[in-house]
Amino acid sequence: MNVSVDLCVVPVGLEGSLAPWVAICHELIKESGLEYELGPNGTAIEGDWDAVFACVKRCHERLHGEGVPRIHATLRVNTRVDREQSFRDKVPSVERLIQH
Repeated sequence: MNVSVDLCVVPVGLEGSLAPWVAICHELIKESGLEYELGPNGTAIEGDWDAVFACVKRCHERLHGEGVPRIHATLRVNTRVDREQSFRDKVPSVERLIQH
């Protein structure tokens, strides 16, 4: 089953910018070969269920391995079985409706 998720990972117990930690996760997501799109408050990732969740797990494992003592993550999960739809299809479908 394919899944589309929106992942926001926030290291807890560290000071400073989140950008270096997001960059580490971004690199892991990129290496996974999954479709993804970095956003201002999270990253959209889509693909096979097991591959996506394995990627999320790798992000957690890597950040802990880099010294992050705690991670608070939010994960929104979307599945659809009636037809194929990419996360990239969703915004344009709304934009078409509001541009009249």
